[in-house]
Amino acid sequence: MRRVYSLIIISLSLVACGNDDNPAPDKPDTTMYFPSNPASPWETTSVSQLEWNQSAVQPLLNYLAEKNTKSFMILVNGRIVMEEYFDGHTASTEWEWNSAGKTLVGATTGIAQQESLLSINNRVSDYLGTGWTNMTMEKEDLITVRHLLTMTSGIDDSKQLVVKSNLTWVADAGTRWAYGNVFQKLIDVVSQAGTLEFEPYFNEKLKNRIGMDGYWNYGTIFTIYHSTTRGMARFGLLALNRGKWNNEQIIDETFFTESMNTSQDYNLSYGYFWWLNGKTKYMIPGEQTVFDGPLVPNAPADMYAAMGAMDQRIYVIPGKKMVVVRMGEASDPDNPDFAVSGFDNELWGKINAVID
Repeated sequence: MRRVYSLIIISLSLVACGNDDNPAPDKPDTTMYFPSNPASPWETTSVSQLEWNQSAVQPLLNYLAEKNTKSFMILVNGRIVMEEYFDGHTASTEWEWNSAGKTLVGATTGIAQQESLLSINNRVSDYLGTGWTNMTMEKEDLITVRHLLTMTSGIDDSKQLVVKSNLTWVADAGTRWAYGNVFQKLIDVVSQAGTLEFEPYFNEKLKNRIGMDGYWNYGTIFTIYHSTTRGMARFGLLALNRGKWNNEQIIDETFFTESMNTSQDYNLSYGYFWWLNGKTKYMIPGEQTVFDGPLVPNAPADMYAAMGAMDQRIYVIPGKKMVVVRMGEASDPDNPDFAVSGFDNELWGKINAVID
C-alpha cells in the first residue's frame, strides 16, 4: 500500500510540473516587467520563446539598415526581444527625438494638472499673461492650454519660429487643426504655473522616476529632447502602462486616456501629441487635407505612436503588450521632415513578418 501512495505522489508531482502556474524555462514570462536602475541588467526574452518567425528577422534588419536606422528595439511585457544598433551607434549614444518629444511635454503638462498647478481648460493667458501672441486680445483669450495640446490654437502654422511676431491669427481656437511648433509655449505654461522651471520639473516628476536619461536642447526654432534608445524605450513602457510605472501612477490615468484618444473633430488620428492608428481619417503636418483610412494600415489598429522628423518613433501596441522604438536619420533623405511617412507602413510590413 505504501508503494501505491508513493506512485500517486510522484504522478501528482509530474502533473504540477506541467501546470501553467509553473511555466517551462522556454516559455516567455508574461508578467509586466519594469527595468530598475539604468545600470542594472534589463531582462530579456527571445524570438524563439515568443514563437516568432526567426527567418524574418534578418530581412527586417536589412531593411532598417537600408533606411538609415541608428537603433531599433522591441519590448514585450517590458522585456527586450530585439535591440540592434547600426552605423557606429551604441547603447550609450544619445539621439534626438524631434517631434516625438512633444509627448514628453504633454505628459509633463498632465502631471502639472494633477498637482493642481494648472488646468488644461484654462486660458493660456492665465499663465503667460495677456499679449503673448500677436493677436487681438479677443482672439488670444480663446486659446486654452488644451488647444495647445491638440494643435487647435488657430495660430498661423506657416511660421515655425515661436516668437511673438509670428503668433498671428488664422482661425479661432478650436476650429482648425494645424501641426506647428507653438506647442512649445506649454513649456512656458508649466514653468509659470509652478515654482520650478520646466526642465528641473520634468526631471523630478517624470524622467528620474522612470530612470530615463537625456536632456533638452533649447534651439532658436525647435526645443528637442535627446536620449539613448533605452531612455526612449522607458517612456514607451510608461505609455504602454497608461502612465503607470511599476506600482506608481506617474501620470494621471484619466489624462493619459485622453492623450491616447481623438482630441478634436478635425484630425481623428491625433490625441495630445500622440498619433493614433485605426481611425477612419487622418491629417498630416503641413496640410489641411483629410485623408481616408487608418494612419498606418499595416500596423495594429490599437497602436498609438510618438512620431518625429527623420522617422524617430515610439510605437505602443497595447493588445500585444509591445513597444517598438526606432531612431536614426531620415528613411527618405528627400523628405526628412515628414512626421508621418510611407516608412511606417513598410516597416510594419517587415515587423509583421516577424511577429505573426
